[in-house]
This record gives sequence, C-alpha cells and structure tokens, in this order.
Amino acid sequence: MKEKTKNTPQVLARRAVLVLLDALIVAFSFYFALLLRADGAVEAAWWPHNRAILYANLPWIVAVYVACFLAGGLYSVLWKYAGERDLLRLAGMIAVPTGIVYAVNRLCIHGVLFNSANCMAAVLIFLLVGGSRLAWRLFLNHPLGERLRRVPAKDPNRPVMIVGAGEAGAWAINVCKSNKEYGHAVVAVDDDPAKRNQTIHGVPVKGTLEEIPELCKRYGIHSIIIAIPTLKGSRLNHVIDLCVSTHCAVQVLSDPQLVGTGAPQQGAFRELNPADFLSRDEVTLDTDKISGYLTGKTVLVTGGGGSIGSELCRQVMRFHPGKLLIFDIYENCAYELLMELQQKYGRDIPVTVLIGSIRDKKRLDEVFETYHPTVVFHAAAHKHVPLMEVSPAEAVKNNVLGTKNLLVSASEHGVERLVQLSTDKAVNPTSVMGCTKRICEMLIQTFAGNTDMKCVAVRFGNVLGSHGSVIPLFEAQIKKGGPVTLTDPNIERYFMTIPEAAQLVLQAGALAESGNIYVLDMGEPVKIMDLAKQLIRFYGYEPDVNMEIKIVGLRPGEKLYEELMMDEEQDKMRRTQHNKIFVASPRTIDLAEFYEQLQALEAAAAHNDEGVVQQLAKMIPTFTPTRQNLKL
Repeated sequence: MKEKTKNTPQVLARRAVLVLLDALIVAFSFYFALLLRADGAVEAAWWPHNRAILYANLPWIVAVYVACFLAGGLYSVLWKYAGERDLLRLAGMIAVPTGIVYAVNRLCIHGVLFNSANCMAAVLIFLLVGGSRLAWRLFLNHPLGERLRRVPAKDPNRPVMIVGAGEAGAWAINVCKSNKEYGHAVVAVDDDPAKRNQTIHGVPVKGTLEEIPELCKRYGIHSIIIAIPTLKGSRLNHVIDLCVSTHCAVQVLSDPQLVGTGAPQQGAFRELNPADFLSRDEVTLDTDKISGYLTGKTVLVTGGGGSIGSELCRQVMRFHPGKLLIFDIYENCAYELLMELQQKYGRDIPVTVLIGSIRDKKRLDEVFETYHPTVVFHAAAHKHVPLMEVSPAEAVKNNVLGTKNLLVSASEHGVERLVQLSTDKAVNPTSVMGCTKRICEMLIQTFAGNTDMKCVAVRFGNVLGSHGSVIPLFEAQIKKGGPVTLTDPNIERYFMTIPEAAQLVLQAGALAESGNIYVLDMGEPVKIMDLAKQLIRFYGYEPDVNMEIKIVGLRPGEKLYEELMMDEEQDKMRRTQHNKIFVASPRTIDLAEFYEQLQALEAAAAHNDEGVVQQLAKMIPTFTPTRQNLKL
C-alpha cells in the first residue's frame, strides 16, 4: 500500500494560516452580503434583527465552510500551478456548505434576508478565496516577490534553456533567434567539458545536464528545449526527469532531420509526450529484405484498423505494396486509417478496406479468392485480459478458431507468408487471453510443418498508446484530478512504442524461417509505479501530495511480472541477424492429439462457462488460471 506523506512544520503552519484566512473571508463575506442585501440601510428596523441572526449562526457557518475546504483538499492544492480544474474544484467545495446553510435557514432560522445573502456570500467567498491565492501567485512572480525570494530577474522575452551545445543545440538557438515565439535562449548545458563556459551564437554554456534544475532557478528559465538527437533510452529518460522536476515547459526537436536546415517558422519543436518517458534506441531496419517480400505484393492485414494493425499498414505503405487490404470488423477505425493514408499518399492509392470477421470462414475465402494476397499480417484478436476472463468462449472463438480459419483459408489460396502477432502473456499464461494466444502460436507451428506457407509468430510485450494501454488511462485519471489507480506497487511490464513494434514485426517477417517464434527485445521491464509518478510530475502535480496514487489490486488474469520466453525456450533461444529479434526454435507437437484437443475446445466454446477454461488448461499445462468467482 502507498505510504502516507508526512507534512513538515512549515507546511502545517502554512495550512493553519490559510484556514484562519478563509474563516475570516467567510465571516466577512456573509456580513458584507447581508449589508448589500439591505442596500446599506443599517438604520432600518429589521437590520438589527437579521444582523443578530447572522452573528448567532456565523460560528457554525464558518465551521461548515472550513470543514468542506479541508475535506475537499483545498489546502493541498499547489496554487502556483493551479488551473481551471482547481477553480472548478473550489466552486464545488463552496456549493456544498451553501446548500447546507440554505437548508438550515429554511427549516430552522427563517431569516428574511438570509437566503439571498447566502447566495451573494457564496459568490464573494469564491472570489476572495480564489483571488487571495491568485494574488499570492502574482506577488511571487512580481519583481518585488522575486527579490524577497532571491530569484534572479527574469528575461522579459521568456528565457529558454537549450539542452545540448552541439550542432542541434546551435540550430535550436538560431531558431529561437529567428522566431521569437519560441522564446529567448539565455543559457545552454552540455556534458562535454570542452564546451563549458564557451558561447554559441552569444548564448553561454554554463553547466552539465545534471545541473539543469539549479541553472533553471538561477536564470529564471521559462521553458527548456532538449536538442540532443542522439540522446536515447534511459539517459533521455533521466534528462526528461530533470527537466520535468523544474516545472518548466519542456520541448524536444520535432524532427531531428531538420537540424542544419534553414530555421523553420513553425513546428521546429514539439511538446513532450508520454512515450518520451520510455524512450528506446532507434530501430535499424534491413529495408532491402523487407522490400523483397512487400514491394509490389498484395498484403492483407487483419485487425488493420486497430492500434498495431493500423501502424503495420502505415509501415507497409512505406515499401510500396502492389495492394494493401485492411481487413477489420469495426469500420470506423478502418475508415479513418484509409482517410489518413489517402491524405498522405493521394486518393488513388492501392488500398482497400474490407469489412469482415476472422470468425467467418466463408468471408475469408471470398477475400482470398478475390484479391489473392501473398503476405498476411494477423493482428486481429481480443486482447483485453480482464474482459476475456469473463467471456472465455468469445476469446476462444475469435483468437483460436478465428486464427485457425485464417490459416486454413490462407493455405488453401496460395499465401506465401503469414505473420501472427503474439504476446508475452502467452508465456506461462495466467489469463484466458494469454492461453488462447499460446494456442495460436502452436497453430502457427502446425501449419508451418504441414503446408508450403511460411508461418511465423512474433511475440512482444505491451505497446505504448495502444487501446487499453496504461498510459492513456493514467493521463485520463490525472486530467480528472485523480486518483491514479495502480493494481500493485510492484507490478512491472515490458514496453515499446507502436512504430517500433510494427517495424520489428515487418523485419521478423523478412526473416521468416517457417515455424519459428520470434521474440522482440523489449529492453528492461518498467515498474508501473515509477511510470505513474513520472506522468503525475509531467502534468505538474506531486505524487501523493496533490495527486493520489491508489492501489486497487491485481485484476483477474494479471501477473505481477511478464515473461518473454518459456523455460524450455531459454536454452534454445538464439539471436537472429537483427540485434533486437531473437528466435525460439519450433517445438515438437503431437498433431493428432493437438487437433483432438482443438475439437474439444471448439465444442466447449459453445457455452460460456468453466468448461472452456478447463479445456484450455488441458491443452496448455503451464496455464495457471487466476479466475476468482467471475460470473460468466
């Protein structure tokens, strides 16, 4: 479970002062609102009576307001970074006591002027409480406030720090000089000692990358531009952490290939995105081998409208296929992809969207008979682990039987090469989804050994930005004000970007030794807790201070740690010609027994009950179900 954050004496003293200030604001607001309602006629006969009612009830009214402020977390908001969401939150905290005061007045007090005064007081409280925070924020940023805080005077032209003093850094400085909307570069940092205390286009190089936070304070930096294209992997992650910790706006080069060209007027830099937190080394592709089996060929991508399938289509288009077939059951995403490809390559591109399901063998036969694809990438599958725990029969029908339909139809219609997208969840599976994907790998190996079609599977872990990925979920939770939910504080996952996964799938397809399972190098596993904290800080919050992290427990079918290889594959695993692709040699499968079990699985899938799970367990001995009292 998460640890509670201890408040320092300074924080407690600050909160006590704010509570006192807010209590005074509430008291003043009600008195002034009553005065406004009376039009200042304090000599009127009814004024002393209503004033006496106010004085008698003010203590509990103030207490109710302060209690709501405390319960609503008003005093944990960092107003230095407050925005629209925090003002809406304040309005909600004021609305509750306003309703309470109204109800009590109607039922017990019956003050003649009290109801209207209550509404005016609520508006005054919102303006004064919010205004007091805004005034303090403005004061801290005022030259007088900065002098009191001993902050150096800020450049009036939005001072910018350039991270990197090489060719890209020099180019970034020139871009800032030629286009003031990017800000005014005032300092650069670089780890090269020879560049220390030198100047680039008049901008001094004053420290190393580790000194970024200190130099941001010294120079009053407003935004940071990371201009080191070679910065990748864990080192880039560390630099991003340093930059984000300063609470400055952080940008990176939008396209490193622009470096050395004329300074563009727009689009030279882009904001950080969550994928940058898991930066990995750039993939190097053997384009000749990929072109050899894609260029001029008819390529079919099942699930072509999905996260991975759509990126596969984009990558395939780079190699000029004779025809690209986007096959998907969901027409909206497929249509959007078609529009995107037409926008990029022209309306006459050889791309066709085909609506259909891999469960429908007749529809697959129609597609193969009509278009005669020679290469198939099979990305269509049910992938959401917890959902498939509740609907195991649907996982079997789609993932297992649908894959079987595709393999049969493809082998009957002369397909040369079929690449199945698999998952690390197929290794020692604890979920129905992972178990079905393991059976798909076995299907691939059986067809590889008994047909002329080259059949391979490509196994990899989680993909950033795909549907159901944890990062979009965290982002949505942070934007709503939290909490950020985490299944377990120790959970780890392998990650790669969608383009990287798609490129390596194409590369594995070029290797295509039939029957092999190719395993992508996913790098080191990432602790999801660390990732959540990075994202929270990226959005200007502090974990467990003003953005709660809530542990909710593992979902059905989930593991703490994913694996990329089974025990029996470890010793036989070997590196291919590509340094990021490994291969597990085909395993021996008793064909008669396997297909007998497959028929039993198909029969079990006629009903969505525990019989499906029991049959899966018979077929995959390493399957350890984690289902607990799930209603099917």
